[in-house]
Amino acid sequence: MIIMAIKTILFLVLIAHVRSVSSKGEESFVIEEKRPTQQTLTEALNSTLSNFTLIQKELNTSLHISDQAVEFLKGPLVTRFMPSFYIIIILISLPLNALALVTFTCRIREKKPAVIYMSHLACVDLLFALLLPLKIHYQLNASDWLFGEAACRVLTAAYYCYMYCSILLMMCMSVDRLLGVALPIASLTWRSTRKASCVCVLVWLLALAGTVPLLSMRQTFLIKNVGMTCHDALEQDSTEQVYLYLFFILSCLYFFVPLVITLVSYSTIIYVLSVKSDRISSSSSNRNRAVIMTASVLTEFVVCFGPTNGILLYHCIRLATGIKGEGNSSYASYMLAVCLGSASVFLDPLLYYYGSSHYRKIIKSVLRRKKQKKQPHVTQLLLKTSPAVTCET
Repeated sequence: MIIMAIKTILFLVLIAHVRSVSSKGEESFVIEEKRPTQQTLTEALNSTLSNFTLIQKELNTSLHISDQAVEFLKGPLVTRFMPSFYIIIILISLPLNALALVTFTCRIREKKPAVIYMSHLACVDLLFALLLPLKIHYQLNASDWLFGEAACRVLTAAYYCYMYCSILLMMCMSVDRLLGVALPIASLTWRSTRKASCVCVLVWLLALAGTVPLLSMRQTFLIKNVGMTCHDALEQDSTEQVYLYLFFILSCLYFFVPLVITLVSYSTIIYVLSVKSDRISSSSSNRNRAVIMTASVLTEFVVCFGPTNGILLYHCIRLATGIKGEGNSSYASYMLAVCLGSASVFLDPLLYYYGSSHYRKIIKSVLRRKKQKKQPHVTQLLLKTSPAVTCET
């Protein structure tokens, strides 16, 4: 239909041009002199249509992947288990992170550096959870993307931005706590609200700078027997080298370096608190909270973010050394790692609970209100079922 419309428009223009020329002169040779122009336009039309056909074929050309990969993308693990897991993440993380964000921004008047870091972390989790419905629809639709190239690029970049922004913020929280425990007086000038806000802005800029290149790369590909995939296929061209360098830098600088800094910080915090607990009895509770926070942070690093970055680094090393093979198995494990990486959005509220006394008080007050609402109902039932007592004189 489009080709016929283009032909019709061009021929109408040609006829109008011939008629305008013939009306100016009475000799027939004027029309004969314009016949080469008609041939030129016909040739231009044919070349345009051929180019259009080539472009259309290029867009509609489907890539081929192995049957094992097709079965995995359309299997129950991708189309049932992963969407269900993402739905659970949304149902748990949205209210908890929304409550945390409201608490840190509206309820707490004294904005300490830890509160600022946790409020930004809650904001990151909320933004990522709001984008998860696109991922859920994609996988429920048997890995067939329907929202276009731009939305796929945004979703892909948003996942990596969320992951590395969370890692960097947790690293900042660990360093801030180390300064507060080890150097409580000397670090007062360093641990200011303004400096914490500047650090958060720097974290956002670093995370965006690391993931912006993904917005300039093609992410959707038409796969035979699957459909239009989103960040599930990669052409073996020059972009493969860009992916190699990009993810190698992201994995090393944005994951392994913050992991070492966070481990050293929390290990030092536990050591300092254990030394203080021998002299001060109140430090034992702080040490217990520090141990729980260390365990939760290590769980997020190892379980949520470790597999994704480990597989990315392993894949980059294999590509750099020219080793091929194990593509299907490594990508299946990578998709599972991405699914686990999304679980940190409902593990972060555990950090808020043990990292902020105000957040603990609000959670406890909410639980107390629920208990108080249940108690009057129970007392009313007891009064209704209790026997009547009469007094006789």
